[in-house]
Amino acid sequence: MGFVSIGDFFFFLPPIFSSSFASSTRSLSFSFVSFSFFFFILMYTLASPSISQKDRPSKEKLYLRFDLWFTPFSQILSQMDKPPLHPHHESISSRWSSVSFKDNKEVTFSDLGSKRIRHGSAGADSEMLSMSQKEIKDEDARLIYINDPDRTNETFDFTGNSIKTAKYSVFTFLPRNLFEQFHRVAYVYFLVIAVLNQLPQLAVFGRGASIMPLAFVLLVSAIKDAYEDFRRHRSDRVENNRLALVFEDNEFKEKQWKYIRVGEVIKVVSNQTLPCDMVLLATSDPTGVVYVQTTNLDGESNLKTRYAKQETLQKATDDLETFDGFIKCEKPNRNIYGFQANMEIDGRRLSLGPSNIILRGCELKNTEWALGVVVYAGSETKAMLNNSGAPSKRSRLETRMNLEIILLSLFLIALCTTAAATAAVWLRTHRDDLDTILFYRRKDYSVRPEGKNHNYYGWGWEIFFTFFMAVIVYQIMIPISLYISMELVRIGQAYFMTRDDLMYDESSNSSFQCRALNINEDLGQIKYLFSDKTGTLTDNKMEFQCACIGGVDYSDREPPEITLKPKMRVRVDPSLLQLTRNGNATEEAKHANEFFLSLAACNTIVPIVTNTSDPNVKLVDYQGESPDEQALVYAAAAYGFLLIERTSGHIVINVRGEMQRFNVLGLHEFDSDRKRMSVILGCPDTSVKLFVKGADSSMFSVMDEESYGDVIEATKKQLHAYSSDGLRTLVVGMRKLNDTEFEQWHSSFEAASTALIEEANASVASDDDDESVALIIDGTSLIYVLDNDLEDVLFQVACKSSAVLCCRVAPFQKAGIVALVKNRTSDMTLAIGDGANDVSMIQMADVGVGISGQEGRQAVMASDFAMGQFRFLVPLLLVHGHWNYQRMGYMILYNFYRNAVFVLILFWYVLFTCYTLTTAITEWSSVLYSVVYTSFPTIVIGILDKNLGRRILLSHPQLYGVGQRAEGYSTTLFWYTMFDTVWQSAAIFFIPLFAYWGSTIDTSSLGDLWTIAAVVVVNLHLAMDVIRWNWIAHAAIWGSIVAACICVVVIDVIPTLPGYWAIFQVAKTWMFWFCLLAIVVTALLPRFAIKFLVEYYRPSDVRIAREVEKLRSFSESQQNMGTEMNQIRDPSRS
Repeated sequence: MGFVSIGDFFFFLPPIFSSSFASSTRSLSFSFVSFSFFFFILMYTLASPSISQKDRPSKEKLYLRFDLWFTPFSQILSQMDKPPLHPHHESISSRWSSVSFKDNKEVTFSDLGSKRIRHGSAGADSEMLSMSQKEIKDEDARLIYINDPDRTNETFDFTGNSIKTAKYSVFTFLPRNLFEQFHRVAYVYFLVIAVLNQLPQLAVFGRGASIMPLAFVLLVSAIKDAYEDFRRHRSDRVENNRLALVFEDNEFKEKQWKYIRVGEVIKVVSNQTLPCDMVLLATSDPTGVVYVQTTNLDGESNLKTRYAKQETLQKATDDLETFDGFIKCEKPNRNIYGFQANMEIDGRRLSLGPSNIILRGCELKNTEWALGVVVYAGSETKAMLNNSGAPSKRSRLETRMNLEIILLSLFLIALCTTAAATAAVWLRTHRDDLDTILFYRRKDYSVRPEGKNHNYYGWGWEIFFTFFMAVIVYQIMIPISLYISMELVRIGQAYFMTRDDLMYDESSNSSFQCRALNINEDLGQIKYLFSDKTGTLTDNKMEFQCACIGGVDYSDREPPEITLKPKMRVRVDPSLLQLTRNGNATEEAKHANEFFLSLAACNTIVPIVTNTSDPNVKLVDYQGESPDEQALVYAAAAYGFLLIERTSGHIVINVRGEMQRFNVLGLHEFDSDRKRMSVILGCPDTSVKLFVKGADSSMFSVMDEESYGDVIEATKKQLHAYSSDGLRTLVVGMRKLNDTEFEQWHSSFEAASTALIEEANASVASDDDDESVALIIDGTSLIYVLDNDLEDVLFQVACKSSAVLCCRVAPFQKAGIVALVKNRTSDMTLAIGDGANDVSMIQMADVGVGISGQEGRQAVMASDFAMGQFRFLVPLLLVHGHWNYQRMGYMILYNFYRNAVFVLILFWYVLFTCYTLTTAITEWSSVLYSVVYTSFPTIVIGILDKNLGRRILLSHPQLYGVGQRAEGYSTTLFWYTMFDTVWQSAAIFFIPLFAYWGSTIDTSSLGDLWTIAAVVVVNLHLAMDVIRWNWIAHAAIWGSIVAACICVVVIDVIPTLPGYWAIFQVAKTWMFWFCLLAIVVTALLPRFAIKFLVEYYRPSDVRIAREVEKLRSFSESQQNMGTEMNQIRDPSRS
């Protein structure tokens, strides 16, 4: 079964395909018994505790709910406890005066005095909140003296602004890099083998030959790591040497970033990147607003607003030299969405929040300049604290492979023990003849008459040495070349995935990206799919469709397109458009106008006016943090409510050709606690109105059901109808405020704004209306489940459901659901999303896929694979996932097979040479066998071979179950391969042995025959399994056989090497060629017969599909031939 996070709507789907999947345990054991038995015990335990969090339910909570439909309410918010607002106040009073200028109307308060607008924190996903909003204790705080870095850094030891992302230095590179590389246990194994071979008593191969393979692998990896770290050093130097304007000696001077200190005042101009985290003091905007782009920080490309305190604006601009104050803030933490601090200035204490700080990496936009004081620098900035990168993931197939490596290690120990034991028996049996026996001769009589022992250490030591010599001789039983081959195959697979035209997105001009090359084959074993919906499935392209206002449905589905001045073209409902043009003539028209006014005003959109080719026409482009808000504002413009200007204190809206100014008396952006957005506007008619938008679950809870019950019921029905059509919904409401209500709220908010009160740490992912599925659970219920040890119950129920939808869930809950599944099953999981709120889910899953959507690139940066459209997931899994898994599984088994064949040939030889571990095959052929003779073909086949075509895989998705059921690689297949290996090695060894028995052939000639025969057999074995031949496959397989023969010839023509001219002596006889033919037939005939019987009488799904594919290709070719014949046939003869 599986989870699909459809959207901010979180989906839990049952297994992609119903099948059993015996997957390996997540806890991996890999043993390497002491240095003499060449394997260690390595235990990986991956435990992801379920994430839970207390929630404080109240009627102020709102779960943001966006479908493609936006449904409003008007004048039915009569029972709110108090209007929740963002601290924005500017020139507010209880009595209004209206001033008209030309077409503009301005409204101001006059009685409450001049009270500035305050800006509260913007809501955001808060899974990473490291500190709740609370009073900052002295031990948890740092003190920054504004414009006094000497005093600041004298009292506290703050870090500098220099950053370092490089891993190594000149002195630490060699030891640290080697330490990291030897975390791969196989490397330790080969290091031990190389060390053993350096001992004179154990030397079997040349000392250089035994070290060369490991040294080559280590050198290549070290060069790659050194180059990557050199690039990091170069990037660090560029970053640290950038220049910034720092206030020193009563003027702003350029200073390198690395020398900036905490407490200094920085000036940033438009389009510049911030060098550190700084609290805003002043901006070029008189209201203190500044616009920033956080693409470098969180991948979001939309503009965000930050604000300077009104109390610091004038002072920081006019008299910065005498600016006296300090900031008491929380210690550095990773939470990019939260900031808690207090500022003391002129005896006043001001509270600071996330809207008052700009983080390192942000870019200043649409603002001439901004001044700020440095609070966090260098490695203590939030950007650097979050610069940990995606977690390291390991292929499931490679994890399973370690079990077979353990089995091969045990088999190797068995071979070495057999060799040592038989040597012991032979030594004891011939102990009286050791001095003179042929080929052994314990004594050397050429030195003195009584003879001298040839390094003979006694019966016990000889057995000990024999065991370790066997370890060295049989070392390639664990193939070091396998790891290199796997990396090369993955690179080749990634190349073809990125070049796949079916996964190329023309709209964004982006190709598929492989960001993690070590888990390609995991794409073919996914059983649980978690998917975000909003943006991922809906592509984040929002368009206003229809509305229900006051219970009246306006949903003309085929309206004519009307081109308006806004940059985006929006379809409108003719009847609703006509209704808005009637002004306030009727109650229905009044509701419609208030609805679109709320869409234009209740948002954080920044209007940008751009020129056109016609100097009399200008287009208004809307930039904001959310594509949902952009769609709403464009819809309002289409109906005659064109947002023209926005500042922290007012907004200007062109209402059907009339410029109207609305004072912003209070603004509360959407946050994770209230789940709503609210704004208080001072309207041109001197009224004060509260506009609120949010999801139906939170909006209905604050409605006056007694007074507006009929409207609520009618709207709920329309919500259900809209959501049934797959549209996203939103509820909008308005309420008039009298002077008493506003003053009561204002005084309460003023008191609350000076204190930091603990808040619930929850966040929101947008959701959709519940649809017809087996199980639906919302965020509040999920918190209860994860908090009360009910995960097992949820998992059991989910396993029996056709699908599970988790609605209105926070990012940490998404990760919790993934962990819930991973901790209770060994099956593979995949998570896909496009927003910053999907990162935790993507990183928690075995495979994470990011989509380049309108919500930024943070999901892409945290993912293992990235693509432009959700629909590309189908070919990625069903086609490339299937291919990658089948190729890699076969390649691993083939590597075990080809090395074991060679080792067993050496073992059989020992049984006929007094168990002395001598070899007939030269040491160079032993080294080159797995590196040159047989490695290239398996890499080529691992990249290019296809057991099935793309079309058959897409048309029969059940074939994906091959990977889920581990049919391409399993312990059973491993043992079948090993039994075949024993037979083939016996055929290769014993046929020449008996053919030349009693002859005068030397061992070197026989060794060359065994070498060439082994190379021919293992390559023909591979050729029998190739499905789709091409010229590269032919060149790789047959070319490797030719290359092996050439190498044997070259080795034998070198006089200083053993076996000089041996190949020429044996190859000129007919027996040599007869033996080769007999070996091939004898070794491969049983495999061919079994392969035929299994595929004919018990064919697999893949085999059946392959036959279907052949028949389909044949049928189509016949049809094409017939079509071609009809086209060229002479009509006169028909």
